[in-house]
Amino acid sequence: MRVAFIGASAAAAVVGIVLLAGGLFSVQPTQQALVIRFGEPVHVVTESGLKVKWPLIDRVVYIDKRILDLEAPVQEVIASDQKRLIVDAFARYRIIDPLRFLQTVDSIEGANSRLSTLMVSSLRRVLGEASFITVVRDERPQLMGRMREQVDRAAADMGISVVDLRIRRADLPEQNSQAVYKRMQTERQREAAGIRALGNQRAQEIRAHAEREATIIVAKANSRSEKIRGEGDAARNAIFASAYGRDPDFFAFYRSMQAYKQGLASDDTRLLLTPNSEFFQYFDSSSGKPVTIQAAD
Repeated sequence: MRVAFIGASAAAAVVGIVLLAGGLFSVQPTQQALVIRFGEPVHVVTESGLKVKWPLIDRVVYIDKRILDLEAPVQEVIASDQKRLIVDAFARYRIIDPLRFLQTVDSIEGANSRLSTLMVSSLRRVLGEASFITVVRDERPQLMGRMREQVDRAAADMGISVVDLRIRRADLPEQNSQAVYKRMQTERQREAAGIRALGNQRAQEIRAHAEREATIIVAKANSRSEKIRGEGDAARNAIFASAYGRDPDFFAFYRSMQAYKQGLASDDTRLLLTPNSEFFQYFDSSSGKPVTIQAAD
């Protein structure tokens, strides 16, 4: 009897421990939980810690509380100007309503599949209304904002909030990229040739202007030089005339000395003169006066 009582007590204790353990569950800071009873959700737990449920009756489903990443498949999109674009995009989302999430998509895999479809649809719709330049340069942030808002509104029915959506890459297909590159290269070469031609033209204009200025300056300098030389010659002639008027013999002697100096400057100078040439009139004179040379019979 006593042994039976002890056995029953031990069995009851074990059952109690099992029931107590089954009635407790823990929620991590990165998790949120949904308590299911007989297949129906009864309670949502969003705070971390040790929680209580009915043992053997309630079931706990854990759902990630962190921001999750989604890589959309690479898409080929036609812009409004009929240019084809290869677009690579990604999104980041958070589950904000575990109950609605479980009722609509049931799992992360299901959510990713639905969100990918929404992203592709939004990409085609928004980028199809924009030009190529708008997508790749001018309004890319605004376009990404519009897509995020569209996908976020649609994802709200699944208990999901899309916190970010970005276009990682938006390029022309490889064959189009090569054609665009060649066209840009041709345009740059044409622009460079135009700039070089303009530079050469400008250089020629500057050179011609400089040559004209140089010609004018040289002409003015020559004119000034001739004027000064003329004034010098006039002054010299005046001096010579004055000297000749005062002493004609000395003036004649001086002019002859200048002629000797210039005519006999070189050692190999040869003069073809007649013996009675006036050039030798001072050669036989020790007084500095001219000697009259008689012509030979």
